[in-house]
Amino acid sequence: MLKRKLGRSSAHRKALFRSLVTELFENEKITTTEIKAKEARSLAEKMITYAKKGDLNSRRLAAEVITDPAVLQKLFNTIAGRYTERNGGYTRILKVGQRRGDAAPMAILELV
Repeated sequence: MLKRKLGRSSAHRKALFRSLVTELFENEKITTTEIKAKEARSLAEKMITYAKKGDLNSRRLAAEVITDPAVLQKLFNTIAGRYTERNGGYTRILKVGQRRGDAAPMAILELV
């Protein structure tokens, strides 16, 4: 599922991406480091694909990742409806330069 370890344990990494994806669907745009955005993108696209299916099993699989029930409801009711005609490519990564403190490359991950 995930390719990069990011210097974290597997439980920490899983929690990080769960929170990033939940925030993405809640706000529809997040700012994070470029590498985290690239990793979170694959998980977010998978969740939108589950939401497009819309059956009970897909909802349960998405609920394993998305931590907030209100965000899960938003994903299945409003966000999935936008992408019924689209076959992938639901997110966009925009590079925004370097972080001021440690010069880490930053990016905006947003829904298309």
